[in-house]
Amino acid sequence: MIFVGERINGGFKDIQTAIKERDKSIIQRWAKVQTEAGADYLDVNIGAVSNKVEDFIWMIETVQEAVPTPISIDSNKPAFIKEALKVCKHPALINSTTADEEKLDQIIPLAVEYGASLVGVCMDKKGSPQDVNRRVELGATIFSEAIEKGLPEERIFIDPVTMPLKFLQEQASNVIEAIRQFRLLSSPPPHIIIGLSNISSKTKKPALLNRVFLVMCIEAGLDAAICDVTDEELVNSAIAAELILNKHIYSDAFIKAYKEGRKR
Repeated sequence: MIFVGERINGGFKDIQTAIKERDKSIIQRWAKVQTEAGADYLDVNIGAVSNKVEDFIWMIETVQEAVPTPISIDSNKPAFIKEALKVCKHPALINSTTADEEKLDQIIPLAVEYGASLVGVCMDKKGSPQDVNRRVELGATIFSEAIEKGLPEERIFIDPVTMPLKFLQEQASNVIEAIRQFRLLSSPPPHIIIGLSNISSKTKKPALLNRVFLVMCIEAGLDAAICDVTDEELVNSAIAAELILNKHIYSDAFIKAYKEGRKR
């Protein structure tokens, strides 16, 4: 399972404050906490706090001063992505491109040039998909364009678009079915990723919904998630799900063994 830490995001009030006041301590605390929790990437998203690329670069450099964890560049602006790639010390994850041709033409070559991986979100100018078939169509478009432009399949992540259960309950099952079908795109298939916390937005029991939905998605073929990596029960649920699916060798201390193995 590939875990992307979600917490360095301008949507959170403490991160907003950190950006506005250029307070490194808040950002670096979250960088360290998420790294210690096992994050494979740290998502960095400036949100609506600033439209200045230098503020975004400051965030990334602040994270990299504190931890060696690779960066997930969370922006849909090609200019921001390009500048961010220049300062990333390790191969980054670009989060993200849509299936729009102009976005694919701009962002895929950047991923190829800088050795980055790329998240392709299954949406286009028409908006977010409302059914399984549209998700699969858009995912296939992104995947084929990425391969054609020279991005290896192991560096391609497809995101079926997770919507809030509270407002669009039927969409959860559509996401799960789309994940199953994405597995058929190639052998081996691309990575499949979701923004997990979207499923529980505005609900009263977000942790429970996140954990159950993550396990269901893993059974369908998910292998990556942007999530709260500091939720130990969430991470342990993912490890147990993969164990049950025979992706790890059983031992009585399987959680400890998994985490220790990732440190090597």
